[in-house]
Amino acid sequence: MVTHVPTVGAGGPGNGDAADDETLTSGGEAGRSERPRPSVCAVTRSLRHDLYAVGAAALLVTAAVLVGRHLQDTRHTLFVHWPPVLAEWDPHLGPGTPVALAVAAAVVAYGPALAARLPWPALPAAVWAAGTAWIASLALVDGWQRGIAGRLTTRNEYLRVIGRFDDIPATLRDFTGHIVSGTPDPWPAHVAGHPPAATLTFVLLDRAGLHGGGWAGMWCVVVGATGAAAVLVAVRELAGEALARRAAPFLVLAPAAVWQGTSADGYFAAVAAWAVALLALALTRRSPAWAAGSGLLSGLTCYLSYGLTLFALLGAAVLLLGRRDLRERPTVLLAFAAGLAVLPLVFTLLGFDWFEAYHLLITRYYQGVGGKRPYGYWVWANLACTVLITGAATAAGLRRTGAVLLRARTGPTAPVRLAVLVGVALLALLVADASGMSKAETERIWLPFALWLLPAGAFLTRPRAWLAGQAVLALLLNHLLLTGW
Repeated sequence: MVTHVPTVGAGGPGNGDAADDETLTSGGEAGRSERPRPSVCAVTRSLRHDLYAVGAAALLVTAAVLVGRHLQDTRHTLFVHWPPVLAEWDPHLGPGTPVALAVAAAVVAYGPALAARLPWPALPAAVWAAGTAWIASLALVDGWQRGIAGRLTTRNEYLRVIGRFDDIPATLRDFTGHIVSGTPDPWPAHVAGHPPAATLTFVLLDRAGLHGGGWAGMWCVVVGATGAAAVLVAVRELAGEALARRAAPFLVLAPAAVWQGTSADGYFAAVAAWAVALLALALTRRSPAWAAGSGLLSGLTCYLSYGLTLFALLGAAVLLLGRRDLRERPTVLLAFAAGLAVLPLVFTLLGFDWFEAYHLLITRYYQGVGGKRPYGYWVWANLACTVLITGAATAAGLRRTGAVLLRARTGPTAPVRLAVLVGVALLALLVADASGMSKAETERIWLPFALWLLPAGAFLTRPRAWLAGQAVLALLLNHLLLTGW
Protein backbone atom coordinates (compact mmCIF):
# COMPACT_ATOMS: atom_id res chain seq x y z
CA MET A 1 0.00 0.00 0.00
CA VAL A 2 1.25 3.51 -0.82
CA THR A 3 2.28 5.45 2.27
CA HIS A 4 0.83 8.96 2.34
CA VAL A 5 3.59 11.28 3.46
CA PRO A 6 2.41 14.76 4.44
CA THR A 7 4.00 17.73 2.81
CA VAL A 8 6.24 20.17 4.54
CA GLY A 9 5.39 23.81 5.14
CA ALA A 10 4.47 26.38 2.56
CA GLY A 11 8.02 27.52 2.02
CA GLY A 12 9.38 24.05 1.34
CA PRO A 13 8.93 21.41 -1.31
CA GLY A 14 5.27 20.91 -0.47
CA ASN A 15 4.80 24.36 -1.96
CA GLY A 16 6.70 23.41 -5.08
CA ASP A 17 9.71 25.67 -4.62
CA ALA A 18 12.60 23.28 -4.13
CA ALA A 19 12.35 20.16 -6.29
CA ASP A 20 13.94 19.71 -9.68
CA ASP A 21 14.25 16.65 -11.89
CA GLU A 22 17.16 15.21 -9.90
CA THR A 23 15.38 15.62 -6.58
CA LEU A 24 12.19 14.07 -7.92
CA THR A 25 13.89 11.00 -9.30
CA SER A 26 16.09 10.28 -6.30
CA GLY A 27 13.43 8.21 -4.55
CA GLY A 28 10.75 8.74 -1.96
CA GLU A 29 8.15 11.48 -2.06
CA ALA A 30 8.68 14.65 -4.05
CA GLY A 31 10.66 17.06 -1.99
CA ARG A 32 11.39 14.43 0.70
CA SER A 33 14.72 13.23 -0.66
CA GLU A 34 17.65 13.30 1.73
CA ARG A 35 19.97 14.45 -1.02
CA PRO A 36 21.21 18.04 -0.88
CA ARG A 37 19.24 20.74 -2.58
CA PRO A 38 20.13 21.10 -6.27
CA SER A 39 22.59 23.81 -7.19
CA VAL A 40 21.48 27.08 -8.72
CA CYS A 41 23.00 25.97 -12.02
CA ALA A 42 21.01 22.74 -11.96
CA VAL A 43 17.76 24.57 -11.25
CA THR A 44 18.50 27.11 -13.98
CA ARG A 45 19.27 24.36 -16.47
CA SER A 46 16.06 22.53 -15.60
CA LEU A 47 14.02 25.71 -15.96
CA ARG A 48 15.67 26.40 -19.30
CA HIS A 49 14.63 22.96 -20.51
CA ASP A 50 11.10 23.67 -19.30
CA LEU A 51 11.04 26.83 -21.37
CA TYR A 52 12.27 24.89 -24.41
CA ALA A 53 9.28 22.57 -24.00
CA VAL A 54 6.92 25.55 -23.69
CA GLY A 55 8.50 27.13 -26.77
CA ALA A 56 8.00 23.94 -28.78
CA ALA A 57 4.36 23.80 -27.67
CA ALA A 58 3.86 27.44 -28.66
CA LEU A 59 5.39 26.77 -32.09
CA LEU A 60 3.01 23.83 -32.55
CA VAL A 61 0.01 26.05 -31.80
CA THR A 62 1.34 28.82 -34.06
CA ALA A 63 1.85 26.38 -36.93
CA ALA A 64 -1.66 24.97 -36.43
CA VAL A 65 -3.14 28.47 -36.57
CA LEU A 66 -1.20 29.59 -39.66
CA VAL A 67 -1.51 26.36 -41.65
CA GLY A 68 -5.12 25.96 -40.56
CA ARG A 69 -6.00 29.49 -41.63
CA HIS A 70 -4.42 28.87 -45.04
CA LEU A 71 -6.25 25.57 -45.54
CA GLN A 72 -9.57 26.98 -44.45
CA ASP A 73 -9.23 30.08 -46.65
CA THR A 74 -8.10 28.18 -49.74
CA ARG A 75 -9.74 24.74 -49.51
CA HIS A 76 -12.55 25.25 -46.98
CA THR A 77 -12.07 21.72 -45.66
CA LEU A 78 -11.45 22.33 -41.95
CA PHE A 79 -14.97 23.49 -41.05
CA VAL A 80 -13.75 25.63 -38.18
CA HIS A 81 -13.54 29.41 -38.32
CA TRP A 82 -10.61 29.83 -35.97
CA PRO A 83 -8.39 26.79 -36.48
CA PRO A 84 -7.38 24.70 -34.73
CA VAL A 85 -10.28 25.32 -32.32
CA LEU A 86 -13.97 25.50 -33.12
CA ALA A 87 -14.57 29.14 -32.25
CA GLU A 88 -15.32 32.63 -33.54
CA TRP A 89 -13.16 35.71 -33.01
CA ASP A 90 -15.26 37.75 -30.58
CA PRO A 91 -13.42 39.92 -28.02
CA HIS A 92 -15.87 40.48 -25.17
CA LEU A 93 -16.40 40.91 -21.44
CA GLY A 94 -19.27 39.57 -19.40
CA PRO A 95 -20.74 39.15 -15.92
CA GLY A 96 -18.33 36.32 -15.20
CA THR A 97 -15.23 38.40 -15.93
CA PRO A 98 -14.65 39.92 -12.45
CA VAL A 99 -15.37 36.59 -10.75
CA ALA A 100 -13.00 34.72 -13.06
CA LEU A 101 -10.27 37.29 -12.38
CA ALA A 102 -10.83 36.98 -8.63
CA VAL A 103 -10.75 33.17 -8.68
CA ALA A 104 -7.59 33.15 -10.78
CA ALA A 105 -5.84 35.64 -8.50
CA ALA A 106 -6.84 33.71 -5.38
CA VAL A 107 -5.63 30.34 -6.71
CA VAL A 108 -2.34 31.81 -7.92
CA ALA A 109 -1.70 33.64 -4.64
CA TYR A 110 -2.93 31.09 -2.11
CA GLY A 111 -3.45 27.82 -3.97
CA PRO A 112 -0.03 26.21 -3.42
CA ALA A 113 0.11 27.15 0.28
CA LEU A 114 -3.45 25.98 0.97
CA ALA A 115 -2.84 22.76 -0.92
CA ALA A 116 0.17 22.12 1.32
CA ARG A 117 -1.60 22.91 4.60
CA LEU A 118 -5.26 21.92 4.36
CA PRO A 119 -6.20 18.66 6.10
CA TRP A 120 -6.48 15.99 3.45
CA PRO A 121 -10.25 15.36 3.67
CA ALA A 122 -10.82 19.06 2.98
CA LEU A 123 -8.49 19.29 0.00
CA PRO A 124 -10.52 17.35 -2.63
CA ALA A 125 -13.61 19.31 -1.56
CA ALA A 126 -11.69 22.58 -1.88
CA VAL A 127 -10.47 21.57 -5.34
CA TRP A 128 -14.06 20.79 -6.35
CA ALA A 129 -15.38 24.11 -4.99
CA ALA A 130 -12.62 26.19 -6.57
CA GLY A 131 -12.92 24.29 -9.84
CA THR A 132 -16.67 24.85 -9.93
CA ALA A 133 -16.17 28.58 -9.37
CA TRP A 134 -13.49 28.74 -12.09
CA ILE A 135 -15.55 26.80 -14.67
CA ALA A 136 -18.79 28.64 -13.94
CA SER A 137 -17.21 32.10 -13.95
CA LEU A 138 -15.55 31.46 -17.31
CA ALA A 139 -18.85 30.21 -18.75
CA LEU A 140 -20.62 33.32 -17.44
CA VAL A 141 -18.22 35.56 -19.34
CA ASP A 142 -20.59 34.75 -22.23
CA GLY A 143 -23.64 35.45 -20.06
CA TRP A 144 -26.18 33.06 -18.55
CA GLN A 145 -28.08 32.21 -21.72
CA ARG A 146 -25.21 31.98 -24.18
CA GLY A 147 -22.71 30.64 -21.67
CA ILE A 148 -24.77 28.07 -19.75
CA ALA A 149 -28.51 27.78 -20.36
CA GLY A 150 -28.37 27.68 -24.15
CA ARG A 151 -25.32 25.46 -24.65
CA LEU A 152 -27.10 22.09 -24.59
CA THR A 153 -30.22 23.22 -26.46
CA THR A 154 -28.74 23.86 -29.92
CA ARG A 155 -29.68 21.73 -32.90
CA ASN A 156 -26.89 19.17 -32.43
CA GLU A 157 -27.36 18.75 -28.69
CA TYR A 158 -29.00 16.27 -26.36
CA LEU A 159 -31.90 18.35 -25.09
CA ARG A 160 -33.39 18.56 -28.58
CA VAL A 161 -34.50 14.91 -28.39
CA ILE A 162 -35.85 14.67 -24.83
CA GLY A 163 -39.37 14.17 -26.18
CA ARG A 164 -38.34 11.13 -28.21
CA PHE A 165 -37.51 9.19 -25.02
CA ASP A 166 -41.05 8.94 -23.63
CA ASP A 167 -40.72 5.15 -23.84
CA ILE A 168 -37.09 4.53 -22.89
CA PRO A 169 -36.94 0.77 -23.62
CA ALA A 170 -38.57 1.24 -27.03
CA THR A 171 -36.23 4.12 -27.87
CA LEU A 172 -33.18 2.07 -26.91
CA ARG A 173 -34.33 -0.82 -29.11
CA ASP A 174 -34.69 1.59 -32.01
CA PHE A 175 -31.66 3.76 -31.21
CA THR A 176 -29.34 2.34 -33.86
CA GLY A 177 -31.99 2.83 -36.55
CA HIS A 178 -31.49 6.60 -36.41
CA ILE A 179 -27.69 6.92 -36.28
CA VAL A 180 -26.84 7.04 -39.99
CA SER A 181 -27.84 10.11 -42.01
CA GLY A 182 -30.63 9.32 -44.44
CA THR A 183 -32.54 7.11 -42.01
CA PRO A 184 -35.96 8.28 -40.78
CA ASP A 185 -35.54 11.06 -38.20
CA PRO A 186 -31.76 10.73 -37.78
CA TRP A 187 -30.42 11.73 -34.39
CA PRO A 188 -28.67 15.10 -34.02
CA ALA A 189 -24.88 14.85 -34.34
CA HIS A 190 -24.02 14.60 -30.64
CA VAL A 191 -26.81 12.13 -29.89
CA ALA A 192 -25.80 9.91 -32.82
CA GLY A 193 -22.14 10.26 -31.87
CA HIS A 194 -22.52 8.80 -28.38
CA PRO A 195 -24.05 5.72 -26.79
CA PRO A 196 -27.50 6.40 -25.30
CA ALA A 197 -26.40 6.87 -21.66
CA ALA A 198 -25.23 10.37 -22.64
CA THR A 199 -28.72 11.41 -23.75
CA LEU A 200 -30.44 9.40 -21.00
CA THR A 201 -28.64 11.50 -18.39
CA PHE A 202 -30.51 14.59 -19.55
CA VAL A 203 -33.75 12.67 -20.05
CA LEU A 204 -33.62 11.55 -16.41
CA LEU A 205 -32.77 15.07 -15.25
CA ASP A 206 -35.85 16.30 -17.09
CA ARG A 207 -38.02 13.60 -15.51
CA ALA A 208 -36.69 14.56 -12.09
CA GLY A 209 -38.14 18.02 -12.65
CA LEU A 210 -34.89 19.72 -13.65
CA HIS A 211 -36.15 20.94 -17.00
CA GLY A 212 -34.29 22.94 -19.61
CA GLY A 213 -30.81 24.03 -20.52
CA GLY A 214 -30.05 25.85 -17.27
CA TRP A 215 -30.30 22.74 -15.13
CA ALA A 216 -28.54 20.60 -17.73
CA GLY A 217 -25.74 23.15 -18.03
CA MET A 218 -25.24 23.43 -14.27
CA TRP A 219 -25.22 19.63 -14.01
CA CYS A 220 -22.26 19.58 -16.38
CA VAL A 221 -20.49 22.37 -14.50
CA VAL A 222 -20.94 20.97 -11.00
CA VAL A 223 -20.47 17.29 -11.81
CA GLY A 224 -17.70 18.04 -14.31
CA ALA A 225 -15.75 19.93 -11.64
CA THR A 226 -15.59 16.79 -9.50
CA GLY A 227 -13.27 15.26 -12.11
CA ALA A 228 -10.33 17.25 -10.73
CA ALA A 229 -11.06 15.94 -7.24
CA ALA A 230 -11.16 12.38 -8.59
CA VAL A 231 -7.76 12.78 -10.26
CA LEU A 232 -6.40 14.22 -7.01
CA VAL A 233 -7.66 11.20 -5.05
CA ALA A 234 -6.12 8.78 -7.57
CA VAL A 235 -2.75 10.57 -7.50
CA ARG A 236 -2.69 10.40 -3.70
CA GLU A 237 -3.49 6.72 -3.64
CA LEU A 238 -0.96 5.78 -6.31
CA ALA A 239 1.83 8.35 -5.91
CA GLY A 240 1.48 9.69 -2.40
CA GLU A 241 0.05 12.72 -0.70
CA ALA A 242 2.97 15.09 -1.31
CA LEU A 243 2.69 14.91 -5.08
CA ALA A 244 -1.11 15.07 -4.91
CA ARG A 245 -0.91 18.30 -2.91
CA ARG A 246 1.54 19.79 -5.40
CA ALA A 247 -0.78 18.86 -8.28
CA ALA A 248 -3.94 20.26 -6.70
CA PRO A 249 -3.72 23.92 -7.86
CA PHE A 250 -2.94 22.80 -11.42
CA LEU A 251 -6.06 20.64 -11.43
CA VAL A 252 -8.13 23.70 -10.53
CA LEU A 253 -6.70 26.45 -12.72
CA ALA A 254 -6.65 24.67 -16.07
CA PRO A 255 -7.48 26.30 -19.42
CA ALA A 256 -9.63 23.21 -20.03
CA ALA A 257 -12.25 24.93 -17.86
CA VAL A 258 -13.15 27.09 -20.87
CA TRP A 259 -14.61 23.96 -22.49
CA GLN A 260 -15.71 22.14 -19.34
CA GLY A 261 -18.37 24.78 -18.79
CA THR A 262 -21.60 23.10 -19.88
CA SER A 263 -19.97 20.74 -22.34
CA ALA A 264 -21.28 17.24 -21.73
CA ASP A 265 -17.71 16.05 -22.27
CA GLY A 266 -16.79 17.65 -18.94
CA TYR A 267 -19.39 15.42 -17.29
CA PHE A 268 -18.05 12.39 -19.17
CA ALA A 269 -14.54 13.28 -17.99
CA ALA A 270 -15.67 13.30 -14.36
CA VAL A 271 -17.34 9.88 -14.61
CA ALA A 272 -14.23 8.37 -16.22
CA ALA A 273 -11.98 10.01 -13.62
CA TRP A 274 -13.99 8.61 -10.73
CA ALA A 275 -13.88 5.15 -12.31
CA VAL A 276 -10.08 5.31 -12.19
CA ALA A 277 -10.00 6.91 -8.72
CA LEU A 278 -12.28 4.25 -7.23
CA LEU A 279 -10.11 1.52 -8.75
CA ALA A 280 -7.06 3.09 -7.12
CA LEU A 281 -8.90 3.24 -3.80
CA ALA A 282 -10.00 -0.37 -4.21
CA LEU A 283 -6.42 -1.55 -4.61
CA THR A 284 -4.77 0.53 -1.91
CA ARG A 285 -7.58 -0.11 0.59
CA ARG A 286 -8.14 -3.65 -0.71
CA SER A 287 -11.86 -2.97 -0.86
CA PRO A 288 -14.20 -5.02 -3.09
CA ALA A 289 -16.89 -2.36 -2.57
CA TRP A 290 -14.73 0.37 -4.12
CA ALA A 291 -13.83 -2.07 -6.91
CA ALA A 292 -17.48 -2.77 -7.69
CA GLY A 293 -18.16 0.97 -7.78
CA SER A 294 -15.24 1.46 -10.15
CA GLY A 295 -16.52 -1.30 -12.41
CA LEU A 296 -20.00 0.22 -12.45
CA LEU A 297 -18.64 3.66 -13.43
CA SER A 298 -16.32 2.09 -16.01
CA GLY A 299 -19.34 0.48 -17.63
CA LEU A 300 -21.18 3.79 -17.57
CA THR A 301 -18.16 5.50 -19.15
CA CYS A 302 -18.34 3.13 -22.13
CA TYR A 303 -22.03 4.00 -22.59
CA LEU A 304 -21.39 7.75 -22.40
CA SER A 305 -18.74 7.91 -25.13
CA TYR A 306 -17.32 5.28 -27.46
CA GLY A 307 -13.84 6.82 -27.36
CA LEU A 308 -13.61 6.48 -23.59
CA THR A 309 -13.07 2.75 -23.94
CA LEU A 310 -9.45 3.92 -24.16
CA PHE A 311 -9.64 4.47 -20.40
CA ALA A 312 -8.93 0.76 -20.21
CA LEU A 313 -5.29 1.84 -20.64
CA LEU A 314 -5.48 3.98 -17.51
CA GLY A 315 -7.20 1.15 -15.67
CA ALA A 316 -4.38 -1.16 -16.70
CA ALA A 317 -1.85 1.39 -15.41
CA VAL A 318 -3.61 1.48 -12.05
CA LEU A 319 -3.55 -2.33 -11.87
CA LEU A 320 0.14 -2.30 -12.74
CA LEU A 321 0.95 0.25 -10.06
CA GLY A 322 -1.18 -1.56 -7.50
CA ARG A 323 -0.22 -5.12 -8.44
CA ARG A 324 1.19 -5.91 -4.99
CA ASP A 325 -2.12 -5.01 -3.34
CA LEU A 326 -3.97 -6.95 -6.04
CA ARG A 327 -1.97 -10.10 -5.30
CA GLU A 328 -2.87 -9.83 -1.64
CA ARG A 329 -6.61 -9.31 -2.35
CA PRO A 330 -7.46 -10.82 -5.77
CA THR A 331 -11.20 -10.67 -5.02
CA VAL A 332 -10.95 -6.95 -5.76
CA LEU A 333 -10.61 -7.79 -9.45
CA LEU A 334 -13.66 -10.06 -9.33
CA ALA A 335 -15.72 -7.30 -7.74
CA PHE A 336 -14.55 -4.87 -10.42
CA ALA A 337 -15.55 -7.32 -13.18
CA ALA A 338 -18.97 -7.81 -11.60
CA GLY A 339 -19.59 -4.07 -11.47
CA LEU A 340 -18.31 -3.62 -15.01
CA ALA A 341 -20.82 -6.14 -16.36
CA VAL A 342 -23.93 -4.44 -14.96
CA LEU A 343 -24.65 -1.62 -17.40
CA PRO A 344 -23.56 -3.43 -20.58
CA LEU A 345 -25.92 -6.24 -19.56
CA VAL A 346 -28.80 -3.84 -18.84
CA PHE A 347 -28.41 -1.93 -22.12
CA THR A 348 -28.05 -5.15 -24.11
CA LEU A 349 -31.19 -6.65 -22.53
CA LEU A 350 -33.04 -3.43 -23.35
CA GLY A 351 -32.10 -3.89 -26.99
CA PHE A 352 -29.12 -1.57 -27.58
CA ASP A 353 -26.20 -3.17 -29.41
CA TRP A 354 -23.03 -1.19 -28.58
CA PHE A 355 -20.90 -2.75 -31.34
CA GLU A 356 -23.51 -2.29 -34.06
CA ALA A 357 -24.01 1.32 -32.97
CA TYR A 358 -20.28 2.01 -33.10
CA HIS A 359 -19.96 0.69 -36.64
CA LEU A 360 -22.96 2.77 -37.71
CA LEU A 361 -21.35 5.80 -36.07
CA ILE A 362 -18.27 5.34 -38.24
CA THR A 363 -20.55 5.53 -41.28
CA ARG A 364 -22.26 8.65 -39.91
CA TYR A 365 -18.90 10.25 -39.10
CA TYR A 366 -17.67 9.94 -42.66
CA GLN A 367 -21.01 11.11 -44.04
CA GLY A 368 -20.46 14.46 -42.36
CA VAL A 369 -17.58 16.88 -42.04
CA GLY A 370 -15.48 14.16 -40.41
CA GLY A 371 -15.10 12.59 -43.83
CA LYS A 372 -13.98 15.90 -45.37
CA ARG A 373 -11.60 17.22 -42.75
CA PRO A 374 -8.00 16.35 -43.77
CA TYR A 375 -6.36 13.77 -41.52
CA GLY A 376 -2.90 15.07 -42.47
CA TYR A 377 -3.65 18.40 -40.77
CA TRP A 378 -5.72 17.29 -37.81
CA VAL A 379 -3.44 14.47 -36.72
CA TRP A 380 -1.00 17.09 -35.43
CA ALA A 381 -3.32 20.10 -35.06
CA ASN A 382 -5.34 18.10 -32.54
CA LEU A 383 -2.23 18.11 -30.38
CA ALA A 384 -2.13 21.89 -30.64
CA CYS A 385 -5.68 21.89 -29.25
CA THR A 386 -4.38 19.78 -26.37
CA VAL A 387 -1.70 22.40 -25.67
CA LEU A 388 -4.43 25.04 -25.46
CA ILE A 389 -6.57 23.12 -22.99
CA THR A 390 -3.71 21.98 -20.77
CA GLY A 391 -1.48 25.05 -20.95
CA ALA A 392 2.22 25.85 -20.77
CA ALA A 393 2.57 24.37 -17.29
CA THR A 394 1.50 20.97 -18.57
CA ALA A 395 3.90 21.20 -21.52
CA ALA A 396 6.76 21.80 -19.08
CA GLY A 397 5.38 19.19 -16.70
CA LEU A 398 5.30 16.58 -19.46
CA ARG A 399 8.93 17.37 -20.21
CA ARG A 400 9.73 16.65 -16.57
CA THR A 401 7.53 13.54 -16.65
CA GLY A 402 9.71 12.16 -19.42
CA ALA A 403 12.84 13.04 -17.46
CA VAL A 404 11.53 11.19 -14.41
CA LEU A 405 10.87 8.06 -16.46
CA LEU A 406 14.21 8.20 -18.24
CA ARG A 407 16.17 8.68 -15.00
CA ALA A 408 14.32 6.07 -12.97
CA ARG A 409 16.93 3.58 -11.75
CA THR A 410 15.26 1.94 -8.77
CA GLY A 411 11.80 0.64 -7.97
CA PRO A 412 8.52 2.48 -8.55
CA THR A 413 9.08 5.57 -6.39
CA ALA A 414 6.27 8.11 -5.99
CA PRO A 415 7.48 10.37 -8.84
CA VAL A 416 7.84 7.38 -11.15
CA ARG A 417 4.31 6.24 -10.28
CA LEU A 418 2.91 9.65 -11.13
CA ALA A 419 4.96 9.77 -14.33
CA VAL A 420 3.58 6.38 -15.37
CA LEU A 421 0.00 7.54 -14.77
CA VAL A 422 0.49 10.75 -16.75
CA GLY A 423 2.41 8.94 -19.49
CA VAL A 424 -0.34 6.36 -19.98
CA ALA A 425 -2.94 9.14 -20.22
CA LEU A 426 -0.82 10.75 -22.93
CA LEU A 427 -0.58 7.39 -24.70
CA ALA A 428 -4.37 7.01 -24.66
CA LEU A 429 -4.72 10.50 -26.14
CA LEU A 430 -2.24 9.67 -28.90
CA VAL A 431 -4.13 6.47 -29.75
CA ALA A 432 -7.33 8.52 -30.01
CA ASP A 433 -5.49 10.94 -32.27
CA ALA A 434 -4.15 8.23 -34.55
CA SER A 435 -7.62 6.68 -34.92
CA GLY A 436 -8.80 9.59 -37.07
CA MET A 437 -12.18 9.56 -35.30
CA SER A 438 -11.48 12.89 -33.58
CA LYS A 439 -10.60 15.39 -36.27
CA ALA A 440 -11.21 18.84 -34.75
CA GLU A 441 -13.17 19.79 -31.63
CA THR A 442 -10.68 17.84 -29.55
CA GLU A 443 -10.43 20.81 -27.20
CA ARG A 444 -13.79 19.47 -26.00
CA ILE A 445 -13.70 15.78 -26.90
CA TRP A 446 -10.36 15.10 -25.22
CA LEU A 447 -11.21 16.70 -21.87
CA PRO A 448 -11.30 13.26 -20.18
CA PHE A 449 -7.68 12.61 -21.20
CA ALA A 450 -6.54 16.18 -20.56
CA LEU A 451 -7.51 15.97 -16.88
CA TRP A 452 -4.90 13.26 -16.38
CA LEU A 453 -2.12 15.31 -17.97
CA LEU A 454 -2.59 18.20 -15.53
CA PRO A 455 -0.94 16.47 -12.52
CA ALA A 456 2.36 16.76 -14.41
CA GLY A 457 2.40 20.25 -12.88
CA ALA A 458 3.40 18.59 -9.61
CA PHE A 459 6.92 18.21 -11.02
CA LEU A 460 7.37 21.95 -11.55
CA THR A 461 9.19 24.44 -9.37
CA ARG A 462 7.88 28.00 -8.83
CA PRO A 463 4.23 26.92 -9.07
CA ARG A 464 2.76 30.41 -8.75
CA ALA A 465 4.43 31.61 -11.93
CA TRP A 466 3.19 28.59 -13.87
CA LEU A 467 -0.31 28.92 -12.42
CA ALA A 468 -0.39 32.57 -13.46
CA GLY A 469 0.43 31.48 -17.01
CA GLN A 470 -2.40 28.94 -16.92
CA ALA A 471 -4.85 31.58 -15.76
CA VAL A 472 -3.78 34.14 -18.36
CA LEU A 473 -4.16 31.62 -21.19
CA ALA A 474 -7.64 30.59 -20.04
CA LEU A 475 -8.79 34.19 -19.62
CA LEU A 476 -7.47 35.21 -23.03
CA LEU A 477 -9.09 32.25 -24.78
CA ASN A 478 -12.41 32.88 -23.09
CA HIS A 479 -12.47 36.64 -23.66
CA LEU A 480 -11.12 36.74 -27.21
CA LEU A 481 -12.93 33.73 -28.68
CA LEU A 482 -16.52 32.59 -28.60
CA THR A 483 -16.18 28.84 -28.26
CA GLY A 484 -18.83 26.40 -29.42
CA TRP A 485 -19.52 22.84 -30.45
